[in-house]
Amino acid sequence: MKDFVEGRILVMNKPLFWTSFDLVKKTRAIIERQLREESGERSRVKVGHAGTLDPLADGLMLLCTGKKTKILDSLMGQEKEYITTLELGKTTPSFDLETMFDHEYSLSHLSEQDIYAVMQRFIGEIDQVPPVYSAKNIKGRRAYHAARKGQTIEMKPSRVQIMEIEVLQISLPLVEIRVRCNKGTYIRSLARDIGEALNTGAHIVGLRRTRIGDYRLEEATSIETFEQFVRNL
Repeated sequence: MKDFVEGRILVMNKPLFWTSFDLVKKTRAIIERQLREESGERSRVKVGHAGTLDPLADGLMLLCTGKKTKILDSLMGQEKEYITTLELGKTTPSFDLETMFDHEYSLSHLSEQDIYAVMQRFIGEIDQVPPVYSAKNIKGRRAYHAARKGQTIEMKPSRVQIMEIEVLQISLPLVEIRVRCNKGTYIRSLARDIGEALNTGAHIVGLRRTRIGDYRLEEATSIETFEQFVRNL
């Protein structure tokens, strides 16, 4: 338990529907409870995460405890990989299933060749407008707070880099892709932009982060397994 207080990197698998803070809070509570049971005293442990995942996304999250929280920024800056499923022909304000459909489009003009060709347009450095339903900080406030109240906010484009987009499966209206990208890339915004380029609209129906730098999802621990591990120390 002393290691957690001093500082460790935890390779975790965030469950679907949990916020990133939910995972941080639960992890901290597990560690602090075990420390309290061992010492009889209440102890506070610093825990932070290296990159937010949406509630409607699951997969790899890196958490740091203690002094290891000092390297969070360097971990956030590492290359990331995602596997996501887009549904073409429909759009939502949040670019995923958090909000209801607002427009529908025909797919009658679309071919698989069109899909492969459009993906190539987004490889390299691109300017990307973040979703209004995001944790982007706008004048000291998370953008999603304003969006959920129906308030209009201006989201300015950011320069991001996408190293690779691989089409894994096409079963219209669904398209599954693997994306390698740098810090700050919004996969939901990429889905929106792909839908606009195809003249079909698009939104995300599934999103999983599979890699951060050299850390991979296969190595990640569920919160249930982590809790059992700590209890057995």
